[in-house]
Amino acid sequence: MRKVDLTKGNVLKVLVTLALPIMGSSLLQFTYNLIDMLWVGALGSDAVASIGSSSFFIGLGYSINAFVVIGTGIKVAHSIGEKDDSAVEEYIFNGIILNAIVGGIYSLILIIFGKSFIQFLNLGNTIVERDAYIYLAISAPMLFFSFFNTLFIRLFNSFGINKSALNISAVGVIINMILDPVMIYILKLGVTGAAIGTLIANGIMFLLFIKKSRNLYNFNFKIGLNYNKIKEITILGLPMSFQRVLFTLVNILLARIIGSFGSEAIAAQKIGLQIESVVYMVVGGLNGAIAGFVGQNFGAKKYERINKGYNTAISIGVIYALGISILFIFTPEVLVRLFIREENTVYIASDYLRIIGYSQIFATIEMISNGVFTGFGVPKIPALISIGFTILRIPLAMILTRFFDVNGIWIGISISSILKGTVAYLIYKFKIWKVYKDVRCDSVT
Repeated sequence: MRKVDLTKGNVLKVLVTLALPIMGSSLLQFTYNLIDMLWVGALGSDAVASIGSSSFFIGLGYSINAFVVIGTGIKVAHSIGEKDDSAVEEYIFNGIILNAIVGGIYSLILIIFGKSFIQFLNLGNTIVERDAYIYLAISAPMLFFSFFNTLFIRLFNSFGINKSALNISAVGVIINMILDPVMIYILKLGVTGAAIGTLIANGIMFLLFIKKSRNLYNFNFKIGLNYNKIKEITILGLPMSFQRVLFTLVNILLARIIGSFGSEAIAAQKIGLQIESVVYMVVGGLNGAIAGFVGQNFGAKKYERINKGYNTAISIGVIYALGISILFIFTPEVLVRLFIREENTVYIASDYLRIIGYSQIFATIEMISNGVFTGFGVPKIPALISIGFTILRIPLAMILTRFFDVNGIWIGISISSILKGTVAYLIYKFKIWKVYKDVRCDSVT
């Protein structure tokens, strides 16, 4: 079984080597999303609003499925650190079966109840609602494949091998980038074409991951379902999954509030979120890298190395986030006009970026800390942090919109991100690290 030992070597070099392929995958995805939004944006604010509306429920699916991805990733990384190859294969087998069940059920739910989900947003625009449901219905089978693609990427990360995932992601992105203009404009399918292109690309990625994974580990039905393993995966993954589900549900409720300001506001948030995703190219890579790094080093009981890795990742992330904050605060209009030309949408989206810019450093600290908590196998901590401060966004939005209109929603989001990042850092430094530092000292004495 091929894997990379993350418990040895220079911490900075190991983290960067591990993070770069993840960042590369994120960069590829961002590049696709950038071009995708450019193509869709040319259709107008209604088209962007349609995809933006359906994306909340697509995101909900990823949030639910996170318990499989996170739980399996944690147990596989720990087993690798403990050099227990048999346990590695058992956790992978049970994680894949559980993933198939969750993906199948959620896909059916979207097809059957998707129209009601879109209507809940109260968009007040029949064209946007119609296109949003069509996009959502086509995205249902896409999610089944995408759930597996996400799991495979996490498994490769646990093994410390990300180049294969990067290459496969590159193939998927390139296919998607080619199909988008063909489907949207040449075949004149509009928003529906964008959904079909994404479905085809994810299906091809799924087949490539299946082929490549055979060289990494053995998937054998003779292993059989182990309900204790499934229980362990579920217990570890549920807190973070619940956090993400709650986060998405809060965003859906916020979308209902945003919708009261018109489809331009929905489109503006979608564009703002798309631009904001540039932060996650690096921070998401650091999150994945530190999770795998901490997982293996925790299994090997190298606690001092874990702390050094955390500090290194935080330093890299904060420097990057500072640069992004400067761009968001001082040049938001330039970024927004890459996607849309309608002045009202540009105005709203620019305010979104300017306000969110003040919280980017704290959001970065939160994401990196979450990766560390995940690696330790204590996902309840970031879940509790996120639950408390994410729910806070609803009353903040209701209060602040009275004084700042739609900007009140963006201000509430920024405040909650600042609080989450601050609390996550303090909990790591004064609770998690203190406990394992004491353990290290006791083992020495």
